[in-house]
Amino acid sequence: MEVDERGAKRLLARHPWVWRGMLRRSPETPGFYPVVHRGRFLALALFNRKTELAVRAYAWEEADPWEAWLKNLRAALKRREADRVARPQGGRRLVHAEGDFLPGLVVDEYAGYLVVQIGAAALEARRAALVEALVETLDPRGVLLKNDTRGRQKEGLPLYVEAAYGEIPERLWVEEGRVWLPVRPWQGQKTGAFLDQRENRLFAGALARRTRPARALDVFGYQGGFALHLARHATEVWVVDASEAALAVAREAAEKNRLSNLRTLAANAFDFLKREARRGSGYDLVVLDPPSFARKKGDLERAYAAYKEINLRAMRILRPGGHLLTASCSHHLNEEAFLAMLKEAAGDARRVFRVVARAGQAADHPVLVNVPETGYLKFAVLKRVG
Repeated sequence: MEVDERGAKRLLARHPWVWRGMLRRSPETPGFYPVVHRGRFLALALFNRKTELAVRAYAWEEADPWEAWLKNLRAALKRREADRVARPQGGRRLVHAEGDFLPGLVVDEYAGYLVVQIGAAALEARRAALVEALVETLDPRGVLLKNDTRGRQKEGLPLYVEAAYGEIPERLWVEEGRVWLPVRPWQGQKTGAFLDQRENRLFAGALARRTRPARALDVFGYQGGFALHLARHATEVWVVDASEAALAVAREAAEKNRLSNLRTLAANAFDFLKREARRGSGYDLVVLDPPSFARKKGDLERAYAAYKEINLRAMRILRPGGHLLTASCSHHLNEEAFLAMLKEAAGDARRVFRVVARAGQAADHPVLVNVPETGYLKFAVLKRVG
């Protein structure tokens, strides 16, 4: 497989993505291939000519393509070994796609069960060998292939969810600090939970312990991940989400954690925040953890406006001294734009906020400097001071 000057420049800069229009010649079938430019070896990569993102590199030294892939897999798992000993009942990411030089693959572990997402046609053909390698290395209780993401359709792959090894329960519980969090591996979003916010949820719990909010609010709360941490220290916490099924799980989780102060409301987040602002409602702590509003670059302008609206509304319902914990998982909205949006929202809300903390995704979701797309999550903690 050969790339043109543009593709070679990207690979030499150690960015793994090469677009289909940058190819000079390519194989007919998806697979693991060496990439060259004018006879010079550049990288080993996954390839699929059906997609615009046709080349996804994972190694920059000549080797057997599959053995190099397995070497990267073993290295990623080894980096998580110490964590497994420390937190056997916890949830963690074992493989973070490009962040671990394993494009097209995500592997999460929940209390000894693995949930695997394959997003590349080349890897789909090797799924049996992949599962075998995971079982041999980790000896899990079970392995679920949760291949229901929209990105698979671009690869020409079917959508399905099926057990590949052992039996996987409909509901799992994982420890996160002093909270039991629910996981729905078969039906839930992502791999069953949102592990990228783990460290930010722990921060939220610690903040609530120090400030003891009377009223707290978790908007786009899904299964109540943030709310469960807050509820251990707040007088009352509301979880707002459009999905009644997710809120039912949040209520179940509150019961398991023996929390009687968690309330839920099924509502559109935009409408709810607008209504609360109009009513003059007051909260001591608000969490905004919305879904990605910008799935492609063309969505950015609309997404910016949406982020600004929800943050502006949240700022207006925060009491003096209250905290806003706000996030964006849209990698097209970079850190600079995220902070600019918060500045505009605060100005329009006629409020003054101090930055208490800034963070990103959990450490087991590694970010590569050469691949800014791997650092998608922005998280800011603001305190109202005026």
